[in-house]
Amino acid sequence: MTDLRALFADLARGRFPAPDGTTTVWPLAGEPEAGVLALTARSFVFADTDEGWVRERLARAGSDPLAASLHPSFLSALLERTGRRMDTVDLLTVAPALPGPPPLELRESTAHGHPRVARALRRRTEVRVWETAEGDVVLLGRGPGGRWETAIETAGTGGTVRGRGRALALAARHLVPGAAVWAQQAPGNARSVRAFQAAGYRAVGAEALLWRAPGGDGP
Repeated sequence: MTDLRALFADLARGRFPAPDGTTTVWPLAGEPEAGVLALTARSFVFADTDEGWVRERLARAGSDPLAASLHPSFLSALLERTGRRMDTVDLLTVAPALPGPPPLELRESTAHGHPRVARALRRRTEVRVWETAEGDVVLLGRGPGGRWETAIETAGTGGTVRGRGRALALAARHLVPGAAVWAQQAPGNARSVRAFQAAGYRAVGAEALLWRAPGGDGP
C-alpha cells in the first residue's frame, strides 16, 4: 500500500529512512502522478506498473545500484511502460511553515492565464495563487502524497528581480495551511536553488515526477 503521505511527513521532520541501498516500490493507489524519489542511498518508485518489472529494469540500469532509480535508461523505460511524460529531475526541498502574515504585500488572485498557474492547475489540486503589485506570482497546491507545494515566478529580469525570489519563497512558508511546504528546483537553475535555500528550504533528495498528458489514455 502506498504510504507517500507518511513518508513526506517524516522527511519534513528530518526523519530519513535508513541509507541501506534499497529501493521501495509502491503502486500508485490513487495518486495522479507516478514518480521516482532518490534520497541518500535509498529510493522510492511509485508507479502504475508491477514491482517485478521495476526491479528487473533497475538491475539493468548501469553499474551503480545507488544511482539506478534515476538512471536515464530506467526513467526512459518507465516512461514508455506507463505511457507518461516527465520534464526533468528536480532537487526536492522542504521548509517548515511560519506563523503570521508574509513579509510581502500580496493579493490573492486567480491569474489562470499565467503559464506557471496553468501548469499547476493541470497537475495539482487545491491551487491558490497570490500576486505582487509588480506581477510576481507565488502559488500553493497539493502534490504527491497530499503534500503542499509552492512555485514562484518573478516578473522582470536581471537586477529588477534581485531578492524577490527569496521573498516569494519565504512568503509561501507563511501562506501554507499545513505544517510544511515543499518545492522543486531544476538543479541547473542556480538562481532558483539559491533563492529557496536563502528562504530556509533544505534539500531532501532528487525527484522525477511522471505525468499523463491531458486526454492521454496511457497503457
